[in-house]
Amino acid sequence: MLKLFVPGRLCLFGEHTDWAGHYRTMNADILPGASIVTGIEQGIYAEVEKSTIFEMHSDAAELSDVWRDFSCRMSEQELKRVAKSGSFFSYCAGVVSYMLEWYKVGGVRIRITGMTLPMKSGLSSSAAICVLVARAFNILYHLNLNTLGEMNIAYLGELRTSSRCGRLDQACAFGVKPNLMTFDGDEIEVKPLTVKKTLYWVFADLCAEKDTIKILSDLNKAYPFATTEGEQNLHKALGEWNHDIVEKAIKCMATGDAESLGQLMTHAEEMFDEYIAPMSPALWAPKLHEVLHDPNIQPMIWGGKGVGSHGDGSVQFLARSAEDQQQLLEYLNAQGMKAYSLTLHPVHTVRKAIIPVAGFGTRLYPATRSLKKDFFPIPCSDGMVRPVILILLEELVKSGVEEICLVLGSEEERIQYTDFFERQLSEEHLRKLNKEAQEYENRILDLGKRLHYVYQHEKRGFGHAVFQAVEFANNEPVLLLLGDTLYRSQSNKPCALQLIEQYERYNQLMVSIHPIPLAEVSHYGILSGVWEDKENMHLNVSVMNEKPKASYAEEFLGVRNKEGEKEYYSVFGQYILTPEVFAQLDEDIKKADEEGDKTREIELTAALEAVRQKSGMMGIRLKGTMYDMGNPTALRNCVRYFSR
Repeated sequence: MLKLFVPGRLCLFGEHTDWAGHYRTMNADILPGASIVTGIEQGIYAEVEKSTIFEMHSDAAELSDVWRDFSCRMSEQELKRVAKSGSFFSYCAGVVSYMLEWYKVGGVRIRITGMTLPMKSGLSSSAAICVLVARAFNILYHLNLNTLGEMNIAYLGELRTSSRCGRLDQACAFGVKPNLMTFDGDEIEVKPLTVKKTLYWVFADLCAEKDTIKILSDLNKAYPFATTEGEQNLHKALGEWNHDIVEKAIKCMATGDAESLGQLMTHAEEMFDEYIAPMSPALWAPKLHEVLHDPNIQPMIWGGKGVGSHGDGSVQFLARSAEDQQQLLEYLNAQGMKAYSLTLHPVHTVRKAIIPVAGFGTRLYPATRSLKKDFFPIPCSDGMVRPVILILLEELVKSGVEEICLVLGSEEERIQYTDFFERQLSEEHLRKLNKEAQEYENRILDLGKRLHYVYQHEKRGFGHAVFQAVEFANNEPVLLLLGDTLYRSQSNKPCALQLIEQYERYNQLMVSIHPIPLAEVSHYGILSGVWEDKENMHLNVSVMNEKPKASYAEEFLGVRNKEGEKEYYSVFGQYILTPEVFAQLDEDIKKADEEGDKTREIELTAALEAVRQKSGMMGIRLKGTMYDMGNPTALRNCVRYFSR
């Protein structure tokens, strides 16, 4: 049984620009639509599994008044009939009919276990259920759709009903984080946005009435070509004027300027009232404006505006603080509205890193009898000869990492590190160095101040070694590097920094990846999935397979490149681990202990796969080259090529 959660969505800026941007297919003078959309904390919780039919059940108390269990044969004709019926399950049937028509899938059983998302309040509950259905089929039948693919199928499925949803409604597919959505004719682009400081939103169902169908019908009359001054202003409001607001809002979020962001919300609402609302009598919204101008609310907010298609549907505010957010919630609920909070947190910049170096280095025996392999000397391009560990630490510092934890095999091993990074050279030794080397000595000692040490006294696998740093991680995302692997960037940014910057966009478990020949897949863990971007740099990982046979990888694990050819991807040797990974490792260790199996190896790969199934994983193709030096052949190649 697979558990899923899909949130509702809130359009922060740029409502109506999704359908307006679509008209570029008929009028090139129309600018692409641009919206800032985020998933919200409220949503739909479900358990899904394969079935011979399509069936939906609910245990959610929130749906008890409206829910009746539903089932339907996997028949295109029957599903399309239900989709057109306007019944409670028409949206779901629309998506399933599309899945069946284009992917020839079997059935799915969906059980709603929780529903915290209000319906018919401008937060796209219908889109959320459509995404939920599309995602269930995608995962259960291994369809290899990326998030945008799930979103598009949810949209096309909903179009098979009587609804005429916008293209931004299914943005809930991207989770609880803000995204910039661009609508250029039939093309949609989605980019994650940076949030510098915590933002405290409150949105509320006004519990009034609005006529979305009438609103969209009236506004669409001005497209694709404007013939009156009012229609020309509508094009500008949903085009160039909206672009200006959205660009400023993105900068405010990236710099943490909540006050200016709130002022933009108020400005956007004023523009809407002046140039868009007059185009439809259904946009007359007395309740919305009464709430927006309520003097009791003003001290608690930076700004506010309508939601979605507007009218008297829902309202949103940017509160000044967490305390103001709570007070505003209580006030709006007391006024007979249904209010909810949305807190957008900044993505924590990765400031900690872990390097496990607890192994014996048996493949490099007998050199490792007296010298740990991470102290093996490597000639560098600047003419210096550095030990492996020093190269790794310098890359981390250049990437903004502040603290580094080394996982050692014993307390005795620490002597080698403290001697190197903390013991000052004798005056005689220092005098024999040139001026550049003397200055470099201070950098080495400075690195020593950043180091922490933990110990893996029992050799119980790589995952067990990583878990020894759980207290050091302290519930923060951490960068993990391998102690016997070096990285050389092919850009002006270190490989580690490239990975950190992508984490700040996606805020989820992340591994670096690189292509390897099909003939070598049996030596590595292979990742497969679908690309989230046109440049084929960000892979939404759907499969992790440890050392597969070449024949299996060729059939099931290939990832298509831009030319349509299959490529095979392995881990590049750098990871960003989220707190969920440490929680999973803890669970795996406790389970092994409870079963009395102290010899069972605790593998990091198994923990990563468990977290991937729950909350996803991104594979990032870095611009760089990886040099393994953990065996004689690899070490020889590393020494030969790393400095080039």
